Amino acid sequence: MIEMFSLAFMQRALVAGLIVAVVAPSIGLFLVLRRLALYGDALSHVTLTGVAAGMLTRTYPVATGLLFAVAASLGMDWLRQSYRKYSEMAVAIVLAGALALAVILLSLATGSTGEMMAYLFGSIVTVSRTDVLVIGVLGVVVLGCVFLLYKELLASTFDEEYARISGLPIRALNTLFYVLVALTVGLTMRVVGALLVSSLMVVPVGAALQVARSFRGALALSVGFGMVSVLAGLTLAYVLDLAPGGTVVFTAVLILLLILAYKRLRRLE
Repeated sequence: MIEMFSLAFMQRALVAGLIVAVVAPSIGLFLVLRRLALYGDALSHVTLTGVAAGMLTRTYPVATGLLFAVAASLGMDWLRQSYRKYSEMAVAIVLAGALALAVILLSLATGSTGEMMAYLFGSIVTVSRTDVLVIGVLGVVVLGCVFLLYKELLASTFDEEYARISGLPIRALNTLFYVLVALTVGLTMRVVGALLVSSLMVVPVGAALQVARSFRGALALSVGFGMVSVLAGLTLAYVLDLAPGGTVVFTAVLILLLILAYKRLRRLE
């Protein structure tokens, strides 16, 4: 392992992966408790559309992906307000539109298949210094906002009506939260790929909720499981020559399955 992380590209992969391991489950916990687990999946497809637009216009794909994700996140929130009784339709509408636009843009962006595959399935070992810097800055912004507005986000997550009656600016809080989700999706995509973004936001949270007894405990365990997934996944990917993004997420799923199996065995005793 010492030899593995003595390599420059693995050092960048480790730094980027650990930042994502902290940020993604932190936002993911709020997302899961709001019953919006598929929200990140829809935004990941939108971000992929933004990446395709960046390749087509020859601009930095991560930047265009983030812009598309933020715009779609705000749009999805607006759609949820329009379909209050069928709020899940917002996710389906945005997902369908994003996939359609992505197909169109990809057909125009010829010659970028290899680069697009890296964003689609993740390519953590090819993360550049610029990518690490962008991921780091976005990670600080997201975690900083969560830290500063922790109580407000917690209140609006568990009981939005009570929070509104208490005088909290729910509309502004929700808008900020969905922007933070979009930023998280953008920084996570470069590490595990668009197809696996929501997994890293949801699976460690699912494992934590099985054993945690408080919100703070669930938050700490989610981050812990995320970090273990990244470290173990990167190590396995390097040793066995596997796809890093998929290995990281599969490790997270394996942790969840082990916890579920352990709890099941405990009930049988």
